[in-house]
Amino acid sequence: MLADKLKPFINRYNELSNLLSSPDITSDIKRMTELSKEQSNLSPIVEKANEYNTLLAEIADSKEMLYDPEMAEMAKEELKELEPRKPQIEDEIKMLLLPKDPNDDRNIILEMRAGTGGDEAAIFVGNLFDAYTRYADLRDWKIELISTSVSEAGGYKEITALIKGDQVYSRLKYEGGTHRVQRVPATESQGRVHTSAITVAIMAEVDDVEITIADKDLKIDVMRSSGCGGQSVNTTDSAVRITHLPTGIVVTNQDQKSQHKNKDKAMKVLKARLYELEMNAKQSENAAERAAQVGTGDRSGRIRTYNYPQNRISDHRINLTLYRLQEIMGGGLFDEIIEPLIADTQAKIVEAAGL
Repeated sequence: MLADKLKPFINRYNELSNLLSSPDITSDIKRMTELSKEQSNLSPIVEKANEYNTLLAEIADSKEMLYDPEMAEMAKEELKELEPRKPQIEDEIKMLLLPKDPNDDRNIILEMRAGTGGDEAAIFVGNLFDAYTRYADLRDWKIELISTSVSEAGGYKEITALIKGDQVYSRLKYEGGTHRVQRVPATESQGRVHTSAITVAIMAEVDDVEITIADKDLKIDVMRSSGCGGQSVNTTDSAVRITHLPTGIVVTNQDQKSQHKNKDKAMKVLKARLYELEMNAKQSENAAERAAQVGTGDRSGRIRTYNYPQNRISDHRINLTLYRLQEIMGGGLFDEIIEPLIADTQAKIVEAAGL
């Protein structure tokens, strides 16, 4: 029974209330902060549990009244109002009971790379990044470029950015994987549809205290930045390449004119990659989550297809097809895809948990 599953949450919440009012705890700021955070996390479940228990009591009382001839009609009317609320609240509780991804509240490091398709793939990296920028604007997120490798034909061979805001990881984590685009390139004289592919990787941003890197594990090279000409070309040795010797991970940054800023941004990306390796190892996934997202950059292993001639966008994980490609890309309307992905994930978790 669902009510029985809720009792431990209510009991723990009440226990925390007593602890937080104890003189021993109020004098320990760190411990008090930890307990307050735990109670805050339990609060939505307990509030909904109390609402559910009150509803069950009201339904039980109304059913008792059915046996009283003078109260039966009123009881029937009350039950008509009360009973439909029961499955609604149960569904809300099930969602609250789902295990939470510990990274959901984090900012993210977004990495995008051109794969199969050459110049056309690089152009689509730019197109998809622009669409993500529109989506970020809709959700009041902030985007900071970390590094870029511009393609001569337009777009990007690679682009890395930090996206900051409320629930960024919880929504954009579904974007990791191979994205396939089908359209007629601007350079195609015969009007033939070409298929290209790009890869997207989503990594959680981490605090400095979460990942400690020993100086001896780093090889830091400073070099002259390369550029395409113009005012932004660096004339000093400001580009930074950091190699993490134990893992072989290499991060390069040259977008900033300051060597110090390039190093800071490169370290941010390195820490995100190391954190992801650590998380994957803990989850016994063979440290391959990012590799699974990035794949090989070819036309296989795709998560989504963008077909421009048909104005079609298809997410292959949930067999979702929308004939609104132009609107979604032009308006950054990714919630139309992400919301069904979230619902599908939640439904599978609920089923696995037997709720």
